[in-house]
Amino acid sequence: MPLMRRVPKLGGFTPRNRKVYAVVNVCDLERFEKGQVIDPASLAQAGLIRKERESVKILGDGDLNTSLTVRAHAFTRSAREKIEAAGGTAEVI
Repeated sequence: MPLMRRVPKLGGFTPRNRKVYAVVNVCDLERFEKGQVIDPASLAQAGLIRKERESVKILGDGDLNTSLTVRAHAFTRSAREKIEAAGGTAEVI
């Protein structure tokens, strides 16, 4: 059997500078108390992400009714609007 047929074929192309985020939806932030500061450490402690060293991106799926200060590495436009509409702030780390 020739070598090229014995070696497994790995499909796809992965860019070297690709950013990988741990994603959290806005509706998952409802479990925190009003006025609380949410950062990657508090998200890891709550079990929403695996490690606090991960880059976090907040997505705009769901509704938010409590005012929170959210610190993350990236936000979608809808997530930022929903956080600010609830009276909170969205800060990029």
